Amino acid sequence: MRTERKHVLFLIPSLAGGGAERVTVNLANYWAGKGWRVAIVTLAAVAQDAFALDPSITLIPLNLTDPNRSIVAKVFRNFKRMMALRKVLFDIQPDVAVAVMDYPCVTLALAARGMTGLVATGSLHTHPPAVPANAIWRRIHSVAYGQLSAMVALTQETAAWLAANTKARRIEVIPNAVQCPLPDSCPRVEPDAICRPGRKLLLAAGRLAPEKGFDLLIGAFAGLSERHEDWDLAIVGEGAERQRLELEISARGLGPRIFLPGWAGNMADWYRRAELYAMSSRFEGFPCTLAEAMAHGLPAVSFDCDTGPRDIIRNGRDGFLAPKEDASALMAALDRLMGDADLRQRFGCAAKEVRDRFSLQRIAQMWEITFEELLEQHRGAAMAG
Repeated sequence: MRTERKHVLFLIPSLAGGGAERVTVNLANYWAGKGWRVAIVTLAAVAQDAFALDPSITLIPLNLTDPNRSIVAKVFRNFKRMMALRKVLFDIQPDVAVAVMDYPCVTLALAARGMTGLVATGSLHTHPPAVPANAIWRRIHSVAYGQLSAMVALTQETAAWLAANTKARRIEVIPNAVQCPLPDSCPRVEPDAICRPGRKLLLAAGRLAPEKGFDLLIGAFAGLSERHEDWDLAIVGEGAERQRLELEISARGLGPRIFLPGWAGNMADWYRRAELYAMSSRFEGFPCTLAEAMAHGLPAVSFDCDTGPRDIIRNGRDGFLAPKEDASALMAALDRLMGDADLRQRFGCAAKEVRDRFSLQRIAQMWEITFEELLEQHRGAAMAG
């Protein structure tokens, strides 16, 4: 691995709260701390940003999000995004550009055409077959991925899907890094202001969206509520499903025991307050909150959904995996840990090993090796040409 400083640009929809956003900021801050030049281009306005950046990082908000659903408007907005990004690439001349998530990968592939000195890579944070998409978009993504120097998947399952279903030329598997302790950001939501003192807390976190399966988690907790009367549930996050989840909680008469405190920038405080972490997702990419919770010493229970949980939880050693969307199995696994403090302690101690397994330094080095190999290929091609 060469030691010279590099210039890296990230393209991401926004820096609002979320796992992909946190991963991007962690890598950006890490490389800025090593003296690299780092730029982050967001499609959204800067007002949406929720993470603290190293002061040396250049933040470039394009303010080109697309609330309009008409086909003509979308095509025009995508063209504007591509042209705006192309201008940024010409202006700052990064060595490497990394598009985070699927449609930024398409934008980067178009914007980087003809820029032979640039290593343009894409990074997916969901498992593509789990996300609804029509045949036209699948075809566009397939061709665009083939225009990039490499695609980076979070798991072997996603890498295999990319190899079988897209024109990607090179595919690397690099999981998300876990940071512990987590830095605080806004908004701060104090657990003690929400949770009642002296009671045990089952914690979940994520966007309040159907794919997170919080309806299944609420149902499982409802089935355990009488058996474990000293436990409460908090689901930290925000999203379009809030009203539906609130209605379900109210219908089950669990308003005093299930909390929806919204986004919290001080997640480390919530991990420290909890006794157990639950993930009820119908699908994932590589769930940051699960790894973060375990890094803070929480045993975990998760559905064995595609993809990520099975790469993080070592079933029976630091947590339990339940069959995908099997609410009864989820409830049984939660019941076992909620009722056994010694088992929670043993699993929690083993869970902390994710700090080494997915350390920021280790994951960043995997990216750096990929960057260097791709840059060497470009230098070789330029010399041969």
